[in-house]
Amino acid sequence: MIGTVLDAILMLLLVSAIAYGVRLDRRLKAVREGQAAFAGAISELNSAAGRAESALRTLREAGQETDLLHDRIVKARALKQELEGLLAREGREVRTAAATVATPEPKRPLAPGADPATDLYGKLESLAVAPDVPGEAAERFAPVLQALAANHAAKQSLNRARRSLDEDLFAA
Repeated sequence: MIGTVLDAILMLLLVSAIAYGVRLDRRLKAVREGQAAFAGAISELNSAAGRAESALRTLREAGQETDLLHDRIVKARALKQELEGLLAREGREVRTAAATVATPEPKRPLAPGADPATDLYGKLESLAVAPDVPGEAAERFAPVLQALAANHAAKQSLNRARRSLDEDLFAA
């Protein structure tokens, strides 16, 4: 009889061990599923971090290009002012010489929305090719025309860089 009681106790312990094993197996499956989801989230986080690094690198490059273009524009504006002063002085000399030959043409007002630099470029170009302008004065206009063209190109490049920067910032 004691053997039967001990066998019954042993059977109960084995049944409870099996039940505990089944419960433990279910919990381990849930942990494995959670681990797979966690690994997916980590891989998504890594790819997002890579995209953020790339965007920051592009942003830094655009900022450096913008700074460079800004410096060029500042230098070009200073050169433009200096050249306008030289042009005004040279223009007075040319006008006095031209006044003896022909009557000066009236100044036309700047059209609304027109760029003063483009207008200045046109004035310089017309003075450079005028028949009554000495060859030395015409040679002085060539660097001025080049500087104004470079200033215009720098402005366009800066505007492109700004648009690109805005697109990069608002794309994400």
